[in-house]
Amino acid sequence: MASLNVGNLGEYLREQRRAAQLSLRQLADAAGVSNPYLSQIERGLRKPSADVLQQVAKALRISAETLYVRAGILDEREREELETRAVILADPSINERQKNVLLQIYDSFRRENGFVPEPDETPGTDDTPGVDDTPGVDAGKDDNPHS
Repeated sequence: MASLNVGNLGEYLREQRRAAQLSLRQLADAAGVSNPYLSQIERGLRKPSADVLQQVAKALRISAETLYVRAGILDEREREELETRAVILADPSINERQKNVLLQIYDSFRRENGFVPEPDETPGTDDTPGVDDTPGVDAGKDDNPHS
């Protein structure tokens, strides 16, 4: 019997596929999975791997993290954190040092609110000069002349 999460995932995938105006066969081809397998996922009979979900998300041009949450692979809070980090890192209007400082501030606020980052995400572990992850501490001269 399919779990509730898998059923919700299948319904969500079907809605997204229809919104994209793709047939089941077109989405299966674009995602590199078989038509019957995709059909089983949509009907809640199969729980796809994270790799398959990533391929389907790419074909649908939606967030893989959203599918991971629907499938029960990723917690909603983790998805939100990943998306926040991805948006910061993808922003072309700020430089790499500014992105690093912003991520460190973000982590310090999360710690302050009871969310502990993973060890490899711990702020202050890089060698960026003039960067302090303590809230309220000046992180050095800003490269943006408009601030």
